[in-house]
Amino acid sequence: MQVAATARDIAIIVLAVESIVIGGLLIFLILQVRSLIRLLQEEVKPILDSTRETVGTVRGTTSLLSETLVNPVVEVAGYLAGVRQVLRTLAGRRGDRRPRREGAQPSPAPDERTPR
Repeated sequence: MQVAATARDIAIIVLAVESIVIGGLLIFLILQVRSLIRLLQEEVKPILDSTRETVGTVRGTTSLLSETLVNPVVEVAGYLAGVRQVLRTLAGRRGDRRPRREGAQPSPAPDERTPR
């Protein structure tokens, strides 16, 4: 009976020490999580805000370039393509860009060509 009581007392002491160690580790873990949250709020959040601001600046720059540079160039290119087509039509050429040789037969109309 004495051996069982001693084993019981040792087991209670071991469990108490283990509970104290686990409690200490749990407190340490909570403090580490708290410091990680503080780090995220103080360090990472400003970086994300700066990144959002940079993305907004890039978006504005691309929009400005599109409005002031790309759209006018596309409009001029479209206008020139239209003028070129009008001149071809007035000259009697329908998209045939190859120079004609003497004695050569004219190219067939586009709808008469054989598919490739």
